[in-house]
Amino acid sequence: MNAEPTRVVVANLNLHAGIDGWGRPYDMIAACRAIDADVLVLEEAWSPRDATSQAEEIAAALGYRAHQCVLAEGRRALPNPAATHRWMRPLDWRASAHALYLDSERPLLPKVRRSARFLDAEPGAWGIAVLSRFPALDHRRIDLGRLRRDRANRAALLVRLDLGDRPLTVVGTHMTHLTYGSPWHFRRLQQHLEAEVGDAPAVLAGDMNLWGPPVRLLLRPWRQAVLGKTWPAWRPHSQVDHILVHGPVTVAAGEVLAAVGSDHRPVRAELLVES
Repeated sequence: MNAEPTRVVVANLNLHAGIDGWGRPYDMIAACRAIDADVLVLEEAWSPRDATSQAEEIAAALGYRAHQCVLAEGRRALPNPAATHRWMRPLDWRASAHALYLDSERPLLPKVRRSARFLDAEPGAWGIAVLSRFPALDHRRIDLGRLRRDRANRAALLVRLDLGDRPLTVVGTHMTHLTYGSPWHFRRLQQHLEAEVGDAPAVLAGDMNLWGPPVRLLLRPWRQAVLGKTWPAWRPHSQVDHILVHGPVTVAAGEVLAAVGSDHRPVRAELLVES
């Protein structure tokens, strides 16, 4: 007789380094506590230079094990005194309005590097993390490479979790934009997933910077677990944040959660993993 499926709640949140578009911090720990997932995939997780990373802070506060992967280095801005009630003025890309500056893969313009907002910003690293209440059997980084126009060296973080009866592979990623050539990264990711996962149960979560239909097309036969608009958080019109499943995994429920302070809304799925 087959054992009962294991219930696993998986969620994804782009933290935006724990700040809004004006550099104002929000309570990341409270946000992640409210999500209440067994496995939490994070993008734009910030690691201040010579200090505890945000992923480690959240893990320590909520009883997770944290696995991390750096995609770029840069600076995180201090709160902008000109902040309004809005998350950020639409299409405002001036140096005086930036919240995050990534410069390890591509240099910023001289006028940006000379700006007071950049010079006052906190140096650190920007990346992805997988937090889990289950023990990990192994984990590793899957390099996807850097595209010429991108400001990050993209990768996926693969963590194989011990559910007791059988392992569950969880992959977290943060893809670049379509206009930068993200299909090339999707193709590389698909090749790695085929080799790493096979027919076993698996979950892929992340900010894909791409809508559901092309994501499903590029990552066939993965299945989308959550449908709903996630970006921008204050008035979402598109879904760019996804949870996908593969193999003997049933989606019992999936939802987009309320805004928490980031520019993305969290997504959460209740999964049944067959033994």
